Amino acid sequence: MRPRKRMTTVAARIEPQRRGCITHPQRVYGTAVSGAALRIFMPADSRVTGLLIAGQHGDEPETTVLLSTALRSVSELTCAVVTAVNPDGLTLGTRGNLRGVDLNRNCPAANWQPAPVYYPWYTGEVNEVELSPGEAPGSEPETRALISLIEELDPDWIVSLHSRLACVDDPLATPMAHWLAEQSGLPLVTDIGYPTPGSLGSWALERERLLITFELPDLSIVAVRRRLSMLLEILLGDGQPTAAAP
Repeated sequence: MRPRKRMTTVAARIEPQRRGCITHPQRVYGTAVSGAALRIFMPADSRVTGLLIAGQHGDEPETTVLLSTALRSVSELTCAVVTAVNPDGLTLGTRGNLRGVDLNRNCPAANWQPAPVYYPWYTGEVNEVELSPGEAPGSEPETRALISLIEELDPDWIVSLHSRLACVDDPLATPMAHWLAEQSGLPLVTDIGYPTPGSLGSWALERERLLITFELPDLSIVAVRRRLSMLLEILLGDGQPTAAAP
């Protein structure tokens, strides 16, 4: 693991006046069920080391707000960024996409299951809200577009922002996961305690891709936005380990 650079280095590369909009190069990599554009923001030189994604679940808007705030705080990138994997869900405030499909149970992993998916209305309560895993693995346009994007970019690592389990989930406990846990003060786990058939993490593990699920704590969006420093270091390529192997 490389030694961390001083945070003054990161602070010196933040431009507060730019925070009103995202100015990094972008392109559309697909469309959602509604036809909404799926956008990716790229480094200026198009060289991608990793991929940061958020908003796979539409009822986790804090992931999108946090990543957007970080993205709007820097003038350069070393990784690619998708702020809204599920724009229809984010617009409607629903966990699933426009068809009620949980996109994190729709990936073409060997463990995909056709049974309905249930989740709690409030954190810690019973799983009583029903969603679909899709008619088949990869049935949703958002899922197919994201999988194709990952295969195209072939990133060294993927960090997927979710909430509100307050942990860093990496089945391989890689150096980058240890770094994320250390920087965030959240526990590193190799299993969240229940099966996730058809998840992006399952698909990535089968294909030997490094994917870390970063679960934000159950905090307000304002409180979450104050936890920017770690994401800024990732976007700028400062501090975090580069090796994927444990």
